[in-house]
Amino acid sequence: MPKRFPSLSGYGIGWSTRQRITVIATGLAVLLALAAVVALLTSRTTADESQAAAPSSGPSSSTSSSTGPTASAGAGSVAKPPQLADPVAYAKAAAATLWSYDTRTTSRDQQLAGMKAWLTSETKYADWSSIAAQVPDPVLWSRMADQAQYATTTVTEAHYPSAFKQALADDPSAITEAYIYAVTVTGKQQIAWKKGGAGAEDRSITLAVQCRPNANCSLVSIAPRVVP
Repeated sequence: MPKRFPSLSGYGIGWSTRQRITVIATGLAVLLALAAVVALLTSRTTADESQAAAPSSGPSSSTSSSTGPTASAGAGSVAKPPQLADPVAYAKAAAATLWSYDTRTTSRDQQLAGMKAWLTSETKYADWSSIAAQVPDPVLWSRMADQAQYATTTVTEAHYPSAFKQALADDPSAITEAYIYAVTVTGKQQIAWKKGGAGAEDRSITLAVQCRPNANCSLVSIAPRVVP
């Protein structure tokens, strides 16, 4: 019986914390207050600008993961972002996309390109590294492709975490800084590979979604752990 390879959404969990920006590790992950999230997201911009201004001491090993694929890579079978203004509905669609893949029709670069299309265009808030971390490295993707592995997803529920709702109740005006919402999504991922191999896993993830007034929502980041 063919060996089942780890699911796509499981990759990146054990990566170095240096690959997750401060806002995710200290702000959104605990969701203590929306104002804190916005402040930390904004502070990331200053840090990034300072780093960009500093002279480079040598080639960076993380360039590909931080910048992502080029648009010419195409998106393969990755779903396009929907035009939605509701954070919960958008988070459900985004989670389904993050948990779904098809190595039979989509290359790793195409998977990354398709996922990046969901990312907010506001670079001061976007955390591409947390999203790219969901995709396995090229060698592992190749092994999955050898087994014709693919996954589909059924989303069962999505809600605002209690800590986020409390923070919003404590300071309703804080949301107007960046209009970033935390949404926890649960579902089931069905995985299959050649020669009849199949399996299923329950999934849960907390996403940061940006939904400005009179604009479509977009994905900001993935929290490193699920918040109730």
